[in-house]
Amino acid sequence: MWAVGVHLDLAIAFFTCLPLLLWFLICREKFYRTKLHRVLFRLVFLGFWFVQIFLIFSEYYFFDEFKSRFNTVAVDYLLYPHEVFTNIWETYPVLIIVFTCLGGALGMVYLNEKIAREMWIIPVGRQMTFKMLGAAMLVTFVLGISISFKEHNVSNERIVSELANNGTVSFVSAAYTRNLDYQAFYRTLPREEAFQRTRRLLAQEGAEFSAHPDTTQRKISGSREKPKLNVVVFLEESLGSEFWGSLGRKEESLTPYLDRLATNQSILFENIYATGNRTVRGFEGVLASFPPLPGDSVVKRDRSEGLETIAQILKRDGYSTTFLYGGRGLFDSMRTFAVNNGYERFIEQKDFPNPTFTTAWGVCNEDLYNRTLVELRQSAKSGKPFFATILSVSNHKPYTYPAGRIAEDPNRKWRDYAVKYTDWALGQFFEKVRTEPFYENTIFVVVADHGARVYGSESIPIHSYEIPFMILGPAVVKKPERISTLGCQLDVTPTILDLLGRPYESLLFGRSLFKPAAERHTLINHNREIGMFRDSHMVVLGLNKKVEYYHGDPKKGDLQRMEKPEPEDLELEKDATAMFEVADELYMQRRYRLPGVPPSN
Repeated sequence: MWAVGVHLDLAIAFFTCLPLLLWFLICREKFYRTKLHRVLFRLVFLGFWFVQIFLIFSEYYFFDEFKSRFNTVAVDYLLYPHEVFTNIWETYPVLIIVFTCLGGALGMVYLNEKIAREMWIIPVGRQMTFKMLGAAMLVTFVLGISISFKEHNVSNERIVSELANNGTVSFVSAAYTRNLDYQAFYRTLPREEAFQRTRRLLAQEGAEFSAHPDTTQRKISGSREKPKLNVVVFLEESLGSEFWGSLGRKEESLTPYLDRLATNQSILFENIYATGNRTVRGFEGVLASFPPLPGDSVVKRDRSEGLETIAQILKRDGYSTTFLYGGRGLFDSMRTFAVNNGYERFIEQKDFPNPTFTTAWGVCNEDLYNRTLVELRQSAKSGKPFFATILSVSNHKPYTYPAGRIAEDPNRKWRDYAVKYTDWALGQFFEKVRTEPFYENTIFVVVADHGARVYGSESIPIHSYEIPFMILGPAVVKKPERISTLGCQLDVTPTILDLLGRPYESLLFGRSLFKPAAERHTLINHNREIGMFRDSHMVVLGLNKKVEYYHGDPKKGDLQRMEKPEPEDLELEKDATAMFEVADELYMQRRYRLPGVPPSN
């Protein structure tokens, strides 16, 4: 670990020195000795050390939150300064950190003046400077070409490998691979085999595949006589299973109201996993039933108009479609993705003229749910069946919420309290909505966009990806039920559509959790690793065609890495390779949509 860390740190250190040496080379002797140059040099030197010390603080807090060096989250956050800087200001002691960095930078300037006080009177040897610059460039080049974005993987413990990494290298790696060439970096199968395997994995009772072998398109049987029940999906920010008493939390439950609903009035799926650890992963998984490709989520990519989503499917069946989001639709391209993929209306933060409370990320959950109730009433009056998706923001750092809603002090800004507030706000919504006329013919779904935090030693820490998936509504829940079938967010849309019981045609990568299947799996993503879990086996596919194998039960903790794969592992590797390869091809060729059907918007 130390050797790798020193190698990466040295490369960045030499690279950082190049501008200084270049300046010494081009700076004229006469100007070098002027008072103006001395002042400018010290100011630049002060700024440099301020930034370096600030990055140390930034990386410390980032690692504390994500258990990772700078990754794709850091890259994405730079694109949305409004939400991110507000979040940072409300969460961390920014002024103390800034003054500490300034003090440290001033100290470095003072130390430099003491150690190198004669630098202003020693003649600047142009020939010597040129040699020093050449030597530094040579060393930097040698170190640079010897760097591998994956060389920090020195241990089976993910966090140990992260510690061996360098923050700058990690950030550059994340930025460089945002739109990577899947075929060049990841394992593949012969195209025909990849599609055959994928179709076999997606086969299910009542599904008839297209005659064309290179598609996942299939017709799902159903009855046109079935009523068009309304559908409302709550996509809940960071509401992992670890908070729910009904899903096994050993400490006091943080979701008492949702636990009562889960126990007494719902169909609760108790073995469901998120496809990633970002909201955009939950977006594509729940709404588009699409695998979490490495690189950016399809929510943020440039070939994502007209994709197959639950909104597209229901809109083709005569539904009105609405998306409600507490934050700004600009963030993570959420509005663009929604309106280009089946949603007729997108309601966001600017559409809440007088919110009672706002967080760094948008309006609080109760404002969002109250507006949802208003929108559902209006949709019901139109006479058309409606589909609505609600994405919350309150359960997110800095964990702020209105006072007086729960017993706990909101000034503590603690995650557990934000979860309790989310539970309270959802409870208030369900208390109100049950008195509405449309309640009896509406399906309500509560599902998390991802778990609360990432922890675990595996390359993909699947244990921390477990999430709730709960279905409510008297139209479909005749008695409470718990279902232990293994699934992931890709299965949410097919399961909802199965409950509706109406026929449809689609290309979804998930399957109904109500229908029998020969095997069940989850598809998952973490940073640039992708994988599949099935029957206590997990395979992880990484950059440069790397593959890892794990065994164990994620409900009991970390999985154990296996050095020698078993036959089941090798078969799982081929299945995972096939699914992601096919998904990448369909997306890149703009074929994750029904042929001949124009985009609904």
